[in-house]
Amino acid sequence: MNRTASPMGAFERYLTLWVLLCIVAGVVFGNLLPGLFGTLASIEFASVNLVVAVLIWAMVYPMMIAIDLGSLKNVGRRPKGLVITLTINWLIKPFAMAAIAVLFFEYLFADLIAPEDASQYIAGLILLGAAPCTAMVFVWSQMTKGDPNYTLVQVSVNDLIMVVLYAPIVALLLGVTEIAIPWETLVLSVVLYIVLPLIAGWWTRRRLIARGGEAAVSAFTARIKPASVLGLLLTVVLLFGFQGTVILTQPMLIVLIALPILTMTYGIFALGYAWAWAWRVPHQVAAPCAMIGTSSFFELAVAVAIGLFGLNSGAALATVVGVLVEVPVMLSLVAFANRTRGHFSTGDEQPVAEPSSPPSASSHTTEGEL
Repeated sequence: MNRTASPMGAFERYLTLWVLLCIVAGVVFGNLLPGLFGTLASIEFASVNLVVAVLIWAMVYPMMIAIDLGSLKNVGRRPKGLVITLTINWLIKPFAMAAIAVLFFEYLFADLIAPEDASQYIAGLILLGAAPCTAMVFVWSQMTKGDPNYTLVQVSVNDLIMVVLYAPIVALLLGVTEIAIPWETLVLSVVLYIVLPLIAGWWTRRRLIARGGEAAVSAFTARIKPASVLGLLLTVVLLFGFQGTVILTQPMLIVLIALPILTMTYGIFALGYAWAWAWRVPHQVAAPCAMIGTSSFFELAVAVAIGLFGLNSGAALATVVGVLVEVPVMLSLVAFANRTRGHFSTGDEQPVAEPSSPPSASSHTTEGEL
């Protein structure tokens, strides 16, 4: 059986199952070994938990190696798709997510969730909404027969924008929702989890290409992928270990947090996909441009939530619930996009120039973003 032919590996395809198993393990171990989890929570420097920082880096670093900043020279080749992606990612989604979070947690669920907890869940959803998907969009793009070169351009552009805009947007929305903003920790998180991994990934990619071209990049990311997978799963175990008591006493809490995330995810996809259809964007561009706005860079959201609010915070829990619902939702949208391909234009924009070796989903590691 040729598993490499599949655009989605066993881990990505069954991410929800692995996350569920890690949730169970975290809740069980958190209740059986509270002392161990207390010790892990205390390993901090400048409000950053060092254990989680190492795990997040294990997830993010391989993604950044996949980003080819040289692809930015093709940024003007698919202008319609990029306009849709950038507008949704930076002008609509963060603010819509904040509004939906407030609607659900301060009004619809007001009788079910304490006000102090509601503000934490709102903060977690704001962190999710402000972080657009990166590496996993390559998987969604391939599964919908998207243009891999356009996908590479849009991911590169969004990553560079995220370096500049993520912290200000998060700070603005937290301020509007009257949540205290620890600016120093927020800026430190952006540097630690976006800027430094991006620089490290760029440097590593240059070294690998100098040695053996794109084949060397693919081989290296394949070798370090187990560390990325392990980082994601151990992070989930830790987070739910710290939240074990809350989850056992409030099992419906996960469902309540998931509902606004589901509402936002399907709503944002509908907006982006319908806009692309109305603008006669070719399907090979329309599908990935809608997917990148729909999916979230949840590794970043998890890391920042932990840095800003703590490992056992409601904000951290909300971002992890985003991991849980990501894959089944995105797979349903992939299926919808494939069924509706015939309703789209065959193409009226100038194709993105082919690089020497187009990116493949198999060479990009999980963004659990799965």
